[in-house]
Amino acid sequence: MGDAAPFGKGRIRKLFGLDRTGAEPAPTRAGQPLRPFTIPNFIGYLRLLGIPLFLIVAFSSDDGRDWLSALLFFLIAGGDYVDGFLARVTGQYSRLGALMDPVIDRLTIFSGLAVCWHFELLPRWMLALLLVRELATLVLARWGLSHGVDIEVNWFGRVAVFPVMISLLLALAVETWVATVLLAIGIVLGIIATYLYARVGRDQINARQTVTTEEKTQP
Repeated sequence: MGDAAPFGKGRIRKLFGLDRTGAEPAPTRAGQPLRPFTIPNFIGYLRLLGIPLFLIVAFSSDDGRDWLSALLFFLIAGGDYVDGFLARVTGQYSRLGALMDPVIDRLTIFSGLAVCWHFELLPRWMLALLLVRELATLVLARWGLSHGVDIEVNWFGRVAVFPVMISLLLALAVETWVATVLLAIGIVLGIIATYLYARVGRDQINARQTVTTEEKTQP
């Protein structure tokens, strides 16, 4: 039966997010209902509530390195995988989840970045690059939505999240050069991803405009 089996290797890979091939689920596409009351979205709401709590604990510490704040950051960042897993298990995909998840990811990174900047836990010039990259991603996403285009996450963007999150987490917990190296890797991957987002978005918008122009010129 192979991958077609209910618990085949292909099914397991997709269930755990190891295989992201194929089109995005239809309920996440533009124009679909938001469907706010789903289990994965509930995890997203908890992540949002956890961000201000993390900031309060982290900024209350002496030097920014606090195991409780690091644990909170870990739970908030790890919640991204949990809600994705639950969406695949339950089939409760939603348009709101597709819109909310990347925003929560950005807010999580911004919160960790703010703490690391304040306490100088990582090189500030690298944190500034990370901030610019994250803001550029938000601007591109908003630009795509305003033109009716969904700019899907590419491989570089999906992978870049991990070294960035782990770097911030390590910096919040211990002093180590590994955090700086991981941050550098994440920034490079993120810049590549942002460039590809911009190019794909531009191509999609141009294609839509071409089709519209051709339809108008047809007799």
